[in-house]
Amino acid sequence: MEGLLKLEKLQKMMELMESHGLISSSDDDDPNSHLFLADFTLFLVQSCNKIDMETKGQLISSHLQKISMSFFEEAQKWVTEEGGKKIGNTLSLRRGDNLDIDSRKRTSQEASTVGLDAMQRANSTLEDFCRSYFMFHEMDVHQPKEIFKYLPILSFTESYIYQLDTLNEKLLQSPAYGGQLERESAMDCKKEQRREVSSLVLLKPDPFRPLVTLLEQEGLLTERIMEELRSGEEYWALERKLCSPPLSSPEITIGDVMRAVRMKSFDYRVLNLLLYQLRKEELFMFDYEDDVLENNFNVLRMFVRIYGASKAPMMLAKCIAEAEEKYENLLKSLDAELSMTYQKRCEEATKEGGKTVGPSLGTWNIPAIIQNEDSYRSQILKTNSSSVV
Repeated sequence: MEGLLKLEKLQKMMELMESHGLISSSDDDDPNSHLFLADFTLFLVQSCNKIDMETKGQLISSHLQKISMSFFEEAQKWVTEEGGKKIGNTLSLRRGDNLDIDSRKRTSQEASTVGLDAMQRANSTLEDFCRSYFMFHEMDVHQPKEIFKYLPILSFTESYIYQLDTLNEKLLQSPAYGGQLERESAMDCKKEQRREVSSLVLLKPDPFRPLVTLLEQEGLLTERIMEELRSGEEYWALERKLCSPPLSSPEITIGDVMRAVRMKSFDYRVLNLLLYQLRKEELFMFDYEDDVLENNFNVLRMFVRIYGASKAPMMLAKCIAEAEEKYENLLKSLDAELSMTYQKRCEEATKEGGKTVGPSLGTWNIPAIIQNEDSYRSQILKTNSSSVV
């Protein structure tokens, strides 16, 4: 996503400006003001074949002081009322726009980009998806041609989702959400606050829009896919709510937790729906300790907050039993051969996860409850620091 690349440039520019004393890390400063100044500076230093930096400086010095606030207000009104209409039409990229197809595709490809890190993180999910879902489309996962035919769209979509998920994770690990225990200095904390502001700017206003535009242009977008993407946005918002410090967050409910559980794997459902569209098919109908350490959503964490440490394991076991009963009923409704193939894949996935003995589909083991998460994080942090020393 283009916004992610710009965010990285803005962060580096703010750090450079701060090191030169052009902006301050004082708590009284508005992070939005720093974003504006950094954005303006990036605009100035962009290359221009006909104007060098010295000329740019002279132009600003001689002309900026002549511009009054009334001019800015008039210019802003013109942009929002006149130019904004043209810009809005260009960015909407909906069917019926007076844009040629090549122009629309270029705009979409420029706006929706993903980074290498997101692609690497998405890789394991893509592999699991192919091995677990291809069978439902009568596809052979062992045939490279079957995979590579649809890989570009599937890989891009999952990588795009992972990129946004990374932004949400950074927010959860920020001081405001209790994920970071110690900072090297006040300056580090200030930088993190700026990243929070930037990340929220990218997450809140329709973060899937570039991806939606691309899928629509490729003739792949459906209302079902839109629903799942909206579920993704709601999941990230719920995760931020559920993982915020207990004293500062609104009271969470078991309904919030179970809704988050249902929406958590929305990316798998998006990929599955895309595969139906790509193939033009008709659609028929705990890493507990790590999640505590990184302040990520984990259903056991939520049960502990709702029911308390003593009742949480029992309530979670009851919830798992009910889910397994529904799973068994759905499994029985499948064709016998397809059901057997899917169960075999589940057994393989269980072994890949490190389970080599016991029942073929593994067993549920609820770990020891961490009652004081802050103390646990501090202890782990000190242990890791001692190991480094």
